[in-house]
Amino acid sequence: MTQCFTFFYHKYSLLEQSSTQIYVSPFKFCYAFHLIGVTNMVSLRPCLLFILLCIAMIEHAHSNNDRKTYIVYMGDHPKGMDLTSVPSLHTTMAQNVLGSDFKPEAVIHSYKNFNAFVMKLTEEEAKRMAEMENVVSVFPNGKNRLHTTRSWNFLRFPQNVNRETSESDIIVGVIDSGIWPESESFSDKGFGPPPAKWKGSCHNFTCNNKIIGAKYFNLEKEFAKDDIISPRDAEGHGSHCASTVAGNSVNSVSVFGLASGTARGGVPSARIAVYKVCWKTGSCGDADTLAAFDEAISDGVDVISISTGLGAVVYVPYFKDSNNIGSFHAMKKGILTSNSANNLGPGLSSMTNYPPWLLSVAASAFDRKIVTKVKLGNGAVYEGVSINTFDLKGKPYPLVYGGDVPDIGGGHNSSTSRFCVKDSLDKHSVKGKIVLCESIQSSEDVGFLSGAAGVIFGNNYPKDLPGAYALPALEVTQWDQRLIHSYLNKNRNATATIFKSEEVNDGLIPFISSFSSRGPNPITPNTLKPDIAAPGVEVIAAWSPIDPISDVKGDKRKVLYNVISGTSMACPHATAAAAYVKSFHPNWSPAMIKSALMTTAIPMSRTLNPEAEFAYGAGLINPAKAANPGLVYDIGEADYVKFLCGEGYTDKELRVLTEDHSSCKGQASKKAVYELNLPSFALFVNGSDFSSAYRRTVTNVGSKTSTYKARVIAPSLLNIQVKPRTLSFTSIGQKKSFYVIIEGRINVEILSASLIWDDGNHQVRSPIVVYGSVDS
Repeated sequence: MTQCFTFFYHKYSLLEQSSTQIYVSPFKFCYAFHLIGVTNMVSLRPCLLFILLCIAMIEHAHSNNDRKTYIVYMGDHPKGMDLTSVPSLHTTMAQNVLGSDFKPEAVIHSYKNFNAFVMKLTEEEAKRMAEMENVVSVFPNGKNRLHTTRSWNFLRFPQNVNRETSESDIIVGVIDSGIWPESESFSDKGFGPPPAKWKGSCHNFTCNNKIIGAKYFNLEKEFAKDDIISPRDAEGHGSHCASTVAGNSVNSVSVFGLASGTARGGVPSARIAVYKVCWKTGSCGDADTLAAFDEAISDGVDVISISTGLGAVVYVPYFKDSNNIGSFHAMKKGILTSNSANNLGPGLSSMTNYPPWLLSVAASAFDRKIVTKVKLGNGAVYEGVSINTFDLKGKPYPLVYGGDVPDIGGGHNSSTSRFCVKDSLDKHSVKGKIVLCESIQSSEDVGFLSGAAGVIFGNNYPKDLPGAYALPALEVTQWDQRLIHSYLNKNRNATATIFKSEEVNDGLIPFISSFSSRGPNPITPNTLKPDIAAPGVEVIAAWSPIDPISDVKGDKRKVLYNVISGTSMACPHATAAAAYVKSFHPNWSPAMIKSALMTTAIPMSRTLNPEAEFAYGAGLINPAKAANPGLVYDIGEADYVKFLCGEGYTDKELRVLTEDHSSCKGQASKKAVYELNLPSFALFVNGSDFSSAYRRTVTNVGSKTSTYKARVIAPSLLNIQVKPRTLSFTSIGQKKSFYVIIEGRINVEILSASLIWDDGNHQVRSPIVVYGSVDS
């Protein structure tokens, strides 16, 4: 047997490796025996058995290493099913697929409010699982990303707005990176006990009467070294979003004197339930996100806010994404989900959160803009953007060009140093000086300018996404960067100073930020996305004091409140508006609340946003007006089933999705999308002439007796008819149906119009967009 071990020790000669498998090479198998002088094959029988056993163990271990975490989704639990038996059902399915590889711990997690579980599978095993009866989808546990106040006054939603006392019974579920409970924004002073309907709890966390629930999820147990394994926020993002929705009113907050004022949430009397799924690893797992939705539904939240999504433009089917699945089951339980559109703009079809049952929110700027200025030695002043809290007191510093000071000893030259790439600059040449860079490839590169007095860099992108850096810094336009470079070339002793950022009024508002993802809906072109817009640029809100104000290496500044931008910040504004409407109308369905927000939105101009409705949806949220919309467009589960039939889903898939005997018989029509009772109209035209009809039904929630007349605003290229043009109501809750026929010829990419139902007191406005092929 000594020869056996000697032979096996030559494993790198015996085993050939590929990216997907390890296999035995017959040639190397024989050659290895020759190397160790073994020729008598009879004496090798025990040895061969040992070797084959070892090889089998290696192959088995390798197949386990090939396994990745998957989510197996089967829709709703069958009606009448004993839910305590669900985990054993999932275990049986795992046994059937894994066979002899099965272990009791194979199923990592089973969900409660929908029929799904998490386990590790190879690609081949995942395919076999997907073929099993009642399985809707099997998809990898993807890693989503976070979509990283005076804004309420800008929205005509002052602190003294009319509020219902029932606002304190509203529970907002925030799925994010956790919360910092000691923040004044989350004090429970003046709050009574949680509402009686609340079923949640707090895990490894001390709650209060403001934060009434707190849980965390990391099913794969993947943590960074500085993670806090509890619902406590180590990143700041979750605290920022939670306080934007429902934070208390806190006076005199600022970021080192910048953006000073009162920070408050849209529904400050509401309660908060936190579900931490995002970690310092930089990801928010699909399996964890589904677990958060599952718990939020069980706990009894009224509305869900989630500012996460895919980190790239990937078009995923509706039921192969955790946000889509979770929000679908929340909708079935009467809970509206508000979701950020994503930060992948300004290209068209850059959205990743687009199902019709959730509220997709774009990010707009509001009337405060933060700017940073640089003054050159010749007196010229250039305005740029950044969140610069450092004050150089107007002192001039020597100005150098990155391309002139490469770290030659480190193997760099001007081709990299002009972009100030990490480690490309000579440290001695930049110490105590302001460095001019043509651009910055990554915000992390700024962190490596240690010793420099400041940095100026060019940026081709629109100036609406200011960054925060670990030293005085600002972005200027490429044109201004060239002018500054020209000054430097002409002056041997060129100097500059960078001023602390300041707030100015922005007269161009409202407009959608460049980073905000745009429609159209890539999966269902004849539905409008995003749904609505809300402030998402330079929003100040609560922060985690253990996390620096930026993610730039070397930044050690800590704050209790921070200014950041993203659709992540827009989403909680819309969530708060939904919660506000819910406080007045606790029995309204998610679709009714969404309709109220959309039909009362403030119209926006395509002059500043050529993508029109694909940038801003119905317009800018108007929470105060949304509480009394007059008419609403309601949608129930059966309506979504009919829509999904038209999208090609099968009877089998729908039965497990809806836990009943739903069938597409007589419903599987491509025209079903035109009858989905959305408060918006979208039409994709594949040719020049077109004609399409939409059926809609509105519910009277305004005056008991009222008559609404239709008014259409449309360009000459469109002929839009409404039949009938008058709707008369005699009671609250009464429903009336009508048709909208859109005809015309399109010779531009996007045509915008609107339908307004007006009774003299309410103007119920729906956006209409007609488009042909669009370039992203």
